[in-house]
Amino acid sequence: YAKKQYLWRHADEEPVFKDTLTLDITTIRPTVAGPKRPQDKILLQDVHHIARQIAPQDDAFPVKGKSYKLRHQDVMIAAITSCTNTSNPSVMIAAGLMAKKAHNLGMKVKPWVKTSLAPGSQVVTDYLERANLMTSLNALGFNLVGYGCTTCIGNSGPLEDPLQECIEKNNLDVSAVLSGNRNFEGRISPHVKSSYLASPPLVVAYALAGSTKIDIYQDPLGQDKNNNPVYLKDLWPSSQEINALIQSCVTPEFFKERYAHVFDGDQQWQDLKTVTSQTYAWKKDSTYIKQPPYFEDGINSAAGDIQHAHILGLFGDSITTDHISPAGNIKEDSPAGSYLIQCGVQPKDFNSYGARRGHDQIMIRGTFANIRLQNEMTPNLIGGYTKSPVSGETIPIYDAAMEAKSHNIPLVIIAGKEYGTGSSRDWAAKGTRLQGVKAVIAESFERIHRSNLIGMGVLPLIFKDGETRKSLKLTGCEKISIHGIHQDMQPACFLDMHIDYQDGSIHKTQVLCRIDTKKEMNYYISGGILPYVLAQP
Repeated sequence: YAKKQYLWRHADEEPVFKDTLTLDITTIRPTVAGPKRPQDKILLQDVHHIARQIAPQDDAFPVKGKSYKLRHQDVMIAAITSCTNTSNPSVMIAAGLMAKKAHNLGMKVKPWVKTSLAPGSQVVTDYLERANLMTSLNALGFNLVGYGCTTCIGNSGPLEDPLQECIEKNNLDVSAVLSGNRNFEGRISPHVKSSYLASPPLVVAYALAGSTKIDIYQDPLGQDKNNNPVYLKDLWPSSQEINALIQSCVTPEFFKERYAHVFDGDQQWQDLKTVTSQTYAWKKDSTYIKQPPYFEDGINSAAGDIQHAHILGLFGDSITTDHISPAGNIKEDSPAGSYLIQCGVQPKDFNSYGARRGHDQIMIRGTFANIRLQNEMTPNLIGGYTKSPVSGETIPIYDAAMEAKSHNIPLVIIAGKEYGTGSSRDWAAKGTRLQGVKAVIAESFERIHRSNLIGMGVLPLIFKDGETRKSLKLTGCEKISIHGIHQDMQPACFLDMHIDYQDGSIHKTQVLCRIDTKKEMNYYISGGILPYVLAQP
């Protein structure tokens, strides 16, 4: 096929390209991303400047039962993780060589740093073992904790109790450095405010340094066994060292052997008892899998105008799917934690939202429950809180949504730019729908989340050019009505929006319906993609 399409390259022929790009490789600089979004690029040479801007103070705080003290921007978590970075042998071998050189010099990771190794494939540990690098990684604390999603998705596990207490008591802005894909607020750990995405060898470097405030190029990462300073340049492996180990240790037989039995599982997996049937046998008392309520409203939910909706959340820019539906650990004092306790689950067995995404009652309680979420309706309180649509008191967003549901009060979300950015997390749309939200009105949407909202029967709307929540002076106390929603509504149409302010005044404007295609409109008019599919002959 490639030859017929003239895509096959022959060594004796010089290809002719329509366009060429020239890159001066001397201009390329090492980078990391953070501390709150993966698109926030920082030159490696500037990380310490950013860290000091975040927390300029150098005060040190004692940790109960420990001989060391904690400071702002100390690295609490250093994780070699993610299916993406760990699939690259070059950076994994580089991390192993860094660890080997550090171990040979007698260096140790700072005692407050929680380290872990979680590659996406068993092949990685196979070639690290063959290269004799696992021993050094283990010696520094980068022990294998599993294969798959761990710290990268928020399954970093708890910090030691004395460390948590010190961080909370002194409101420390501590950091994590990981080779993950995403670092949105509250994702990596509830106790870590700043998270930096870096290559695996840099994860090792920052684990040794113990702080993002050091100039990683100029300052020593630590001392050797003779108390001599050791710098990044002393540990960084050469391309020749890396390539030599790749050539000798990363071989096809590892991949063939591992993937020949990839679906077999271990003995525990094989011992699981299963029942073959046409439908799933729901277990009433399961706190992991529950029959979802997506069809409770019927399969032909006719769309209609939204009348006098209350604002459930008033948000700023870049509200991510992690803000909307976190995947990390479940807090004991959260609505989801309270529910699990009522079900007889002990806090140590709560697990994470990601692990319990088959249970709608837990996930709906986790919607808008991110500990770093800022609702402008509660400006002095960070977390998943809002004003009750009934009493006006400050309560968890889930509780407010259920109050609204019991009083037949429709709800809307108001937001700024890039609403729904981040992971394409389906529960961010599912939870929004199940909380009773009829529409999300924002300045712009991330494309996948926009599509997911439509698939769940939630209407995505865009403010008219020049208008924002701020220009409209929205505080969250207003009531929103959307007119023009009907069965024959066309994609990308304008709808009338009426805003009822507390002082009795009414502002009339328009919003753009971000249902872009006829098929999407069919989904929305049906109440979502699942009712639409069920209604097909």
